[in-house]
Amino acid sequence: MTEKPKKVVRWVVLLGGGLCLLVLILYTGGYFVPNRIGPGKVTGAPEKAPSPRRTATAAIETVTEFYEAVGTVRPRTEATIEAQVTGRIVEVPVRPGDTVAKGQLLVVLDSREFQVRLDQTGQGLISARARKEQARQAVLAAEAAYAQADAAYNRTKIYFDSQAATSQDLEQAESAYLQAKARVRQAEDGLRDAEAGIKQAEGVEEEARIAVGYTKMTASENGQVVKRLAEPGDLAWPGKPLVVLQTREALRLEALVREGLVQRVPPGTRLQVVLTAVNTRCEGVVEEVVPAADPLTRTFVVKVRLPDVEGLFPGMFGRLLVPLEEQKVVVVPKEAVKHVGQLETVTVKTNGRWEDRFVKTGRNLGTTVEVLSGLEGNETLAINGGGDA
Repeated sequence: MTEKPKKVVRWVVLLGGGLCLLVLILYTGGYFVPNRIGPGKVTGAPEKAPSPRRTATAAIETVTEFYEAVGTVRPRTEATIEAQVTGRIVEVPVRPGDTVAKGQLLVVLDSREFQVRLDQTGQGLISARARKEQARQAVLAAEAAYAQADAAYNRTKIYFDSQAATSQDLEQAESAYLQAKARVRQAEDGLRDAEAGIKQAEGVEEEARIAVGYTKMTASENGQVVKRLAEPGDLAWPGKPLVVLQTREALRLEALVREGLVQRVPPGTRLQVVLTAVNTRCEGVVEEVVPAADPLTRTFVVKVRLPDVEGLFPGMFGRLLVPLEEQKVVVVPKEAVKHVGQLETVTVKTNGRWEDRFVKTGRNLGTTVEVLSGLEGNETLAINGGGDA
């Protein structure tokens, strides 16, 4: 093939490729498809579009910016019921999830050994009281003997002064008097020892009675059983946890607040709390701020008292809203925003015409939604389809 035909073929191939590329560009741009909207274009409503059923105005409102501190719902009090004496577990009449009242029985230990000890101490107390009675009678007898010896000694002194008694008689009377006096003191000491013995016996009996009481463990307040850590037949000993209780009536959110904001949440501050699991937003009161930051996260634990919320349980997730600053934003009703895939549009009235406009929404504010871009405020918007008849 000569040089000239080769050039002709090359030019034909180039022209054909360019033509195909042009056709492809026109096709993707919607040139061959009727009523197709090209990239970056939004069709406007016709000149005489019908009025929408409802309209709204894009409002400019002042909204508070919040810092969301994540936290966990926890009971205000959580009690661990522990054994205080060693004994075999006989009965555990509660299970996790059970609601218990103050004073309700939770765990029962074998009390036979402690009951025997209590009976023995009771007998010891009876013996101590008997010894006291004997000592009291001894004191009465010693006092009577002392009174008799004292009278005899006084008479002998009178007789001796009148020379009716000898010095030997006086010495014998005095000796009897002193011995009787000593026996009174001895009897009184015995009575005091007997009284001390009674107090000691009463203390031993009370100790045994308390030990018997420790064999039956009850709820210290109204609550709910969270954990059951022992079963009948297990051996309990002092310090061993048996049942864990928590209060359901007093729940609070323990949130982690960064160190730069902890001064904004002193005790007594009222803050908004979002409980996602129960779809609730409520107001809580700061009860306590732990005065030490976590060195890893640089956050403080802030404990917020929660109101009674139906379906709220310990362990659920919550967010504490700490107010930062106020800012003006554009808000529109949720019904005014239409979603097409990932795109968001609103129907706006401009110069007497209704046209669709792309917007970007932000925070959900209840019945309204924040518009980040696409609107400047005070625009008239169509609701529920805009120009529907």
